[in-house]
Amino acid sequence: MSNDLTDFHGQTVLVVGAAQGLGLATARLIASRGAQIIAMDIDIDGLQSLKVELQLSDNQISQIDMGSFDSVTERVSSALKTFGRIDALVNTVGLVGPSNTKVEDISWESFEALLRVNLFGTIWLTQAVIPAMKAAKYGRIAHVSSIAGKEGNPGMAPYNVSKAGMIGFVKGIAKEVATDGIVINAFAPAVMRTGMNANTSQVTLDYMLSRIPMGRLGEPEEAAEMLAFMVSKACSFTTGAVFDASGGRATY
Repeated sequence: MSNDLTDFHGQTVLVVGAAQGLGLATARLIASRGAQIIAMDIDIDGLQSLKVELQLSDNQISQIDMGSFDSVTERVSSALKTFGRIDALVNTVGLVGPSNTKVEDISWESFEALLRVNLFGTIWLTQAVIPAMKAAKYGRIAHVSSIAGKEGNPGMAPYNVSKAGMIGFVKGIAKEVATDGIVINAFAPAVMRTGMNANTSQVTLDYMLSRIPMGRLGEPEEAAEMLAFMVSKACSFTTGAVFDASGGRATY
């Protein structure tokens, strides 16, 4: 047996948002380190591509709607019945929503829709995996928040609220499960080179890039390295924390 605490052989890891961006890079990396991957995303075509690439079985991919309580709970319940365990969860799902838009001009419908996916989905996922992890006395959870959850981006009120809420949720839950063998942390990247920002206004992208001292976007593979550590056995005495990958934008 390997003494490498970043090795995932013998572990089942659920990656939500695995069809693209940070989730795709993380699924690839953790699979290369020996994990049995369960990949979920709303993008079924992307999941099929990942299935071929990583040679996954049919029951290792599943379409999920993070804005639906029933979808989230049913998919996690099904995975637990099929595999008997979920040792680690990586949640990379996130919508950007309105950008370069004043708060008074954002409809409640669009505000709530984003909160359902980014924040409520995070809560539902956590509620769904925690009981099995408590029973196993082991678990690792990483939720992808954002630098916007720490200091906010102008013109992106729904996104800021969802990501700040995620950080607060993680910090509280970490204290609840600290003696159950479960570690839960948030990840706060600055703007990354992913398709997630395809509809973000250029004004907002320019603002975010101007705030990064390194002067460049983050790469999905850089995020994957941190996320893989966060859900590995090596991350054993850090919980309720916010891991930074912002090119120097955040220094706390």
